[in-house]
Amino acid sequence: MLSVRCKCCNKELTSAAKPQICGCPNQTTITQDKITAVDMTQVLLLNYEKNVKDTSILSKSDLEYQENRRKRQVRKLDFEIR
Repeated sequence: MLSVRCKCCNKELTSAAKPQICGCPNQTTITQDKITAVDMTQVLLLNYEKNVKDTSILSKSDLEYQENRRKRQVRKLDFEIR
């Protein structure tokens, strides 16, 4: 969740799916994680929380198994030819 304040009009904007606009001549706009304005020095960042989700399908044990498997080496077999 992202929150900013426009220093021109002192309006606080919070991120959402739809664009939030302050309406003053600076035109501070916030959409999800993007902030735009005519003069960015007039924008104050209040709150920034990055939501990171673990989208891994494999569990910890599966990842550990795959890592160990990756480190394996090929064994060379010697066959006796008659």
